[in-house]
Amino acid sequence: MTPTKVQPINDAKDPVLRSDTKLNSPQMPLIYGGLLVSAILIIYLMMTQSPAQPLLLVIGLLLGYTLFHARFGFTSAFRRFMSVGNGEALRSHMLMLAVAVTLFAPILAFGLSFFGGPVNGYVSPVGVSLVVGAFMFGIGMQLGGGCASGTLYAVGGGRSVMFITLLFFIIGATVGAAHLPFWTEDLPSFEPISLATSTGLGYGGAWVLSLALFALIAWISIVVERRKKSPKMAPVPSAQGWKRILRGSWPLFAAAIALAVLNALTLMTRGAPWGITSAFALWGSKAAMFFGIDTASWGYWQGANAEVLQSSIFADSTTVLNFGVILGAFLASAAGGLFKFSKVTGKNAAASVIGGLLMGYGARLAFGCNIGAYFGGIASFSLHGYIWGILAMAGTFIALFLRPMFGFSVPKIKDTFC
Repeated sequence: MTPTKVQPINDAKDPVLRSDTKLNSPQMPLIYGGLLVSAILIIYLMMTQSPAQPLLLVIGLLLGYTLFHARFGFTSAFRRFMSVGNGEALRSHMLMLAVAVTLFAPILAFGLSFFGGPVNGYVSPVGVSLVVGAFMFGIGMQLGGGCASGTLYAVGGGRSVMFITLLFFIIGATVGAAHLPFWTEDLPSFEPISLATSTGLGYGGAWVLSLALFALIAWISIVVERRKKSPKMAPVPSAQGWKRILRGSWPLFAAAIALAVLNALTLMTRGAPWGITSAFALWGSKAAMFFGIDTASWGYWQGANAEVLQSSIFADSTTVLNFGVILGAFLASAAGGLFKFSKVTGKNAAASVIGGLLMGYGARLAFGCNIGAYFGGIASFSLHGYIWGILAMAGTFIALFLRPMFGFSVPKIKDTFC
């Protein structure tokens, strides 16, 4: 049988050769183990936390399952577009954002909530911290082997080097939290700008404008793709028929819709969109406290954040979502017979250290990552989300020249697949 190129689990690599596109047999012991851990955690949250927490864990499980089965990437999408002009994944982002703003608009306008609390989107300031942080994050995700969501689902899928990325992501986020007052208070920054509430457009007008912007970006990506004659995305190993739902893979458009719906459910459950990296700052700050560092005195942990630092991590909704994403990706990888610890080398470990630090620090400066700032920000009609995307793209372009230093490939126009 002629070898076929397929998308790898490793977001840092280009397509790899396989004899076919079939999946391995399900890893049933791992599936049973993952389900057992998930069930225990749900029961624990039901017994010790607010009703929202177990629901958020289930949403996280579904987010992780979706991300893994579609290999829904932000890092690889930006890399393909900036290197060879392939915009297939970028257009799936636009679909995801289009569905998200359609759902977010009425939720934010009318304050729709499952538990009756306040509902707020991610609308953050525009300033030096955003520009620097998003640019750093764009470089970091190309070296670290994945973005924030990519790091979580890769850890769930068994990519060994991503545990290093995650560790230094946490360290970077913690240092970024310590330094954040300097970046936001001592350097130039403008007030948050909402396309809905800062412009007079309202949520209806901002929704129409957002859809027009997404359509324009999608059209530009098609024009660039055709002019460059970009290579196509390689297929993902997949089951057939109804088994594809449980075992994967999923089309990008299906995952885009699912992620938007799940983000809207997150908004209605906890009163804020899906986020990832604030939990990393919390975990790192708690660890620093354990070693005698007075993180409670940091400006970042004043006000409403003070209670978060002193409470259990299981009371933190972002932490619960993160645990769910990891477990969901673990279950998805086992269902596809793909869970496997990968090899760690000196080069990819070094890239993970640098990438993790850049992403963690950059995410704190930029008020979020590819999920909180880009996905959640744009879905919340925040101008900062669009600026984040542009600067992360710029960081990605710079990283294209850095990746070969660590043994990572960069797509080329002459490739058949990218």
